[in-house]
Order: sequence, then C-alpha cells, then structure tokens
Amino acid sequence: MIAANSEENIDIKKVPTLHQARSVLEMNNIEAREFFLKQESYCNFDLPRCFEFEGLLKILSKNLEGKEIASICKYKPRNFDDINHTILHNKDGKLAWRPLQLIHPVIYVKLVHKITEDRHWEAIKNRFSFFLKNPKISCLSIPVESVINSKDNSFEIDRQRYISSTQSKVKQKDKAQQINKWWQKIEQKSVELSLEYQFLAHTDISDCYSSIYTHSIAWALHKRSVMKKNQKNNSFLGNSIDNFIQDMSYAQTNGIPQGSVLMDFIAEMVLGYADSILTAKLWKAKILNYQILRYRDDYRIFTNSKSDGEKILKAISETMHCLGMKLNPLKTGISNEVIRNSFKIDKVEWILQGRVQGGLQKRLLIIHDFSQKHPNSGTIDRLLLDFLKRLENDKRIIMNDTFPMIAIAVDIAANNPRTYTVVSAIISRLLLSIVKNDREGIIRKIQKRFELVANTGSLQIWLQVISHEYDKTISYSEPLCQIAEGRNPVIWNNSWVSDEGVKKILEKNKILNEAVLKEMKGIITHDEIKVFENKSPRIG
Repeated sequence: MIAANSEENIDIKKVPTLHQARSVLEMNNIEAREFFLKQESYCNFDLPRCFEFEGLLKILSKNLEGKEIASICKYKPRNFDDINHTILHNKDGKLAWRPLQLIHPVIYVKLVHKITEDRHWEAIKNRFSFFLKNPKISCLSIPVESVINSKDNSFEIDRQRYISSTQSKVKQKDKAQQINKWWQKIEQKSVELSLEYQFLAHTDISDCYSSIYTHSIAWALHKRSVMKKNQKNNSFLGNSIDNFIQDMSYAQTNGIPQGSVLMDFIAEMVLGYADSILTAKLWKAKILNYQILRYRDDYRIFTNSKSDGEKILKAISETMHCLGMKLNPLKTGISNEVIRNSFKIDKVEWILQGRVQGGLQKRLLIIHDFSQKHPNSGTIDRLLLDFLKRLENDKRIIMNDTFPMIAIAVDIAANNPRTYTVVSAIISRLLLSIVKNDREGIIRKIQKRFELVANTGSLQIWLQVISHEYDKTISYSEPLCQIAEGRNPVIWNNSWVSDEGVKKILEKNKILNEAVLKEMKGIITHDEIKVFENKSPRIG
C-alpha cells in the first residue's frame, strides 16, 4: 500500500481552478483518505470552531496504519450502545428530532482506511461509474472538496503546494461548495429544463439515513444476487463496511449515522444503486423521454406527460421498497408549473415580496412573520445571516432596541431549529450593546426559554460559547458543553479498546481548544457561519 503521505499519483494537470469544487470521485486513494480525515468531513454539521477533531483523527490514522480493528479490541464495539457521541437536534421546535453523531474516532479512521485502500478505492470508483451511466438520471450530491489554485491557470504549481492548498488553504468551505452545487445544478438546471419538459414531479425518501439497510451497501458494491450467497464473507468490501457500521451502531442493521461526509458518501452508494435499478425499470417500461435530478434523497423528475411522471414516481417507490425505504407522501407531487416549482415555495414568496426598507428591528419582525408562514425553511437561515451581517456593520443599536430584538430572535429559533446557529450569533452580537452586568440575566432567561423545547443539544453548544464569557457557572446537559465547564464527561465509550497506545491518544488529545474558546469572547461572528453567504437573498 502507498503511504498516506506519499506524493505519488498526484496529477498536476488535474489541479482545479480557483474556487472550484472537486468531486471525491476525482481523487486517488491517498487524496480521498486525506479528504475524509478532514475536520469538515468528520463533522459536517455546525459546531463552534473551538471544537477540533482533525488532529485526533490524523494521529490515530498514523498509529492505526496496518492494524486490523480486531487486534486493538478487548470486546466487540458493537456490544455497546454508546460507542458514538449523539447530539440531539430538534427538527420542528416540537417533538421531532434528529440524532447527529460524532462517530467513535477509532472506528471512523479504520473505516476510512478500509475504503481508501488502493484496490478498494478503485473498485468503489468503478462502481460509481456504473451508477452514473444513465445520462437521464443526474446525481448531484457526490461529496466535493473546495480547493484553490493560482489565479493564472497557466502557472505551474509544484506538488507540495498543491497538497498544502487542498488540505488547508481553501478559500471556501466544502459545505458551502455543496450548497452552491445545489443552486447551480438543481435550481438553475431545473429552470433550464423548463424549455424541454412540461411537467415537474417532486419526491424524497422518508427518514433516508435511518432507513438504510446496512446489508444493502454490499448489494450496491457487489450486486444483490452475489451477496445473498456471500453475506458472511468479509473479503467483500461491502460486508466490511456493513460490519464497521454495525460496530458503531450497537449491531443494528437499519440506519447509518448522520453527521459526516463519510456517511453521506456511503449513503450515495446505496442511492446510486437505486438509480441503476430505476434505470432498468424505466427502460423495461419503455419510458425514455425524461430527466431526473437527484440530490441525495430528493428527486426532481421532468417529463412531457403527467402519465410518465406518475409512472416514474411509482417506479421510484417500488425501487425504494426493494431497499427497505419509502417515499414521503407529503413531499410527493406533480405540476405543470415547472419554473415556479423549480424553486422552493418559501424562496419564491420572499422574492415576490420585494425589497424591504426599515430599521433592524423592523427587518427582524418581517423575518419573524415570514418564519411563521414557512417554518424551518432554508430561506429563513439565509435571511437571518443577511441580518447578522447588517447587525455587525450597524453602529446605531441602542439598548431600547436590543431587548425586543433578542426576544424576537429567540422566538424565531424556538420554532425554527435550523436557525439555531445563526440566531446564536445574532444574540451574541446584540448582547454587546447591553450593560455587561445585565448579560448574565438575559442568558439565563434564554436558557430557560429553551428548556421548554425538547432535544436541543446542538443549540446548547452554541449558547455555551456565549455564556462562557459572562458566567461560567451556567451549566448545560450536553456533554460537549460540560468539557468547557471543566468537567470530564464521557464523549465516546473507549472501554472496548485494548491497545494502550490508542487509549493514550484518545485520552490525551483534547477536542476542545480552550485558547480558541477564550479568543472568541462570547461572540459568534458572521465568518463562523458564512457557508450560506453566496446565495443569501437580500432584505433591502
């Protein structure tokens, strides 16, 4: 095997241009390994920058190179139900919730090692080539990496500079590139397709990640008929991936963890396999005039007859049934208004409202009203980010405006959990215009308000960053918060690990950078969450 830090196989001619996104499928196995061991790949949901995992992953990767996971185990990790760290994220401001998981670093690293072995990585890429063969089904959610290059494309970049730039000197986050891909390839392409097609059908998969049958990963990589005869044969990569996921999931075979690019990629294996099954079904049914844009579990189907659209929806439903998944009936429909339905309804309504004038409090009230009409929509996130940018640049805030704006922002977040991060940033900025002695009381009121909302671990992490600056005695139940409080909570269960060297790495490498937390001074800036910046609707 080629060493992880080798510079072999890097083709300088393929270096992307400035601000380009490179698909993981364009990488060789060495580059793919580096990509999956990045901070953003391990944890692709919002956490304050004081939490750092990449250093731990890189040290473990070096230590675990060449070791089989069984050789470092005292017990099978799948015998424990707390191997991963789960952060509960409320989905609707009520009782629905999503478990975001920080996978146990040892199992994560060994899974990355397994899929990025040279022969395995080539086999995976070849399988994806098969999944992507049908030009009428476009998968637009393959993970991408943001990379930079010289502004002058003719400038010759040496290998070392290329490696350095792709690893650490990126101009734009990978997540931002993925969101931009949504805009460019889904919404914009949908509008273009209105010239060719008269009908647009939508659908998505209900609880996609929690519904994925882990054995279907092996079906995807090696064909179902083959794996039915070789279900226990660990020489097949698909079975190895299945076993790793069961190791981190209490031996469960239904569902994969959410919260990492690695799991996004594994989900794409199964969904790509579904695309190939769907292709065969549509060919057999002689449905030839269509175009499907798929972004993970979200499907947009373009046809020139309503009947074909309905037949394709039925074929997708049948395909998902074969894989143990089902479509969401509330998000399934068909329309002849292709352009209007190419955009999400919340975005269309905001655009049609036109530009809004007025002060900051009026703007926030308008966003609050909009959030009640379109709860938990992506547009609210982007509008609040725009508001935060204005707030950072506005020097005219007076105390009389501050308290009402904090109350409005908190109410938006309470009913729109996807806004937790940006609302926390807004609160941190508004607190600066309040007398310092009053800030602790405000924070305690905010904390009490959110105690009425279930499963808010992800919000607590952001609130703790703010409160840590003003009152270190404020306590939270989320274990990541407790680290900053000076406590020593269990994040991952390590009792199954027998290798003393690995145990020392897990114990000694802190995931909280206390210097960064102190440097933040209770302020969450626009730069921390600017992933949505490029496509933020303006408010006036």
